[in-house]
Amino acid sequence: MMNWEDLYRQSVGFVPAGNQALADERPIIYIDSEQQCLYLIDVEDSQTRNYRVSTAANGLGNQVGSNKTPYGVHRIKEKVGGGQQKGTIFKSREPTGKIFDPLDIRDEDEITSRILWLDGLELGINQGGDSDTHSRFIYIHGTSDEARIGLPVSIGCVRMSNDDVIDLFDEVLVNDLVIIR
Repeated sequence: MMNWEDLYRQSVGFVPAGNQALADERPIIYIDSEQQCLYLIDVEDSQTRNYRVSTAANGLGNQVGSNKTPYGVHRIKEKVGGGQQKGTIFKSREPTGKIFDPLDIRDEDEITSRILWLDGLELGINQGGDSDTHSRFIYIHGTSDEARIGLPVSIGCVRMSNDDVIDLFDEVLVNDLVIIR
């Protein structure tokens, strides 16, 4: 089992100086691609919540066009969709006015409910150049393909069920740390 205190100590070195939202009292998100699990870790309270996710079918990688989930230390750069109805479908981070119906089976994986847009914090690994997580539009988001949560089937983003992504969205802040391994 992962030692959350050690993981937290390793990741704190990536916190930009003077950033209050990343202070010691904030939880961190740890995404385990092998287990297809996202952990919301509150080290101070020794509490952990976990959620099933789906990372990329192509595995982990940071290159533009790889269709892989980027690894390393990130932060939440933007939160999109707060207050929108569960199942709201987004295009280019804007609500379309349509709501995902779980009984309507589609081939398309739509981005639904909430979006946490990630930003890499490791220069040359997931920040800058052709490996920049933010410019790749990598999100943690709800999906219309909830049946395959727990399987690595995305094209780079981290998918969650709609209920779970809404729960996570309400617990995190812009600038909270996200570690993907």
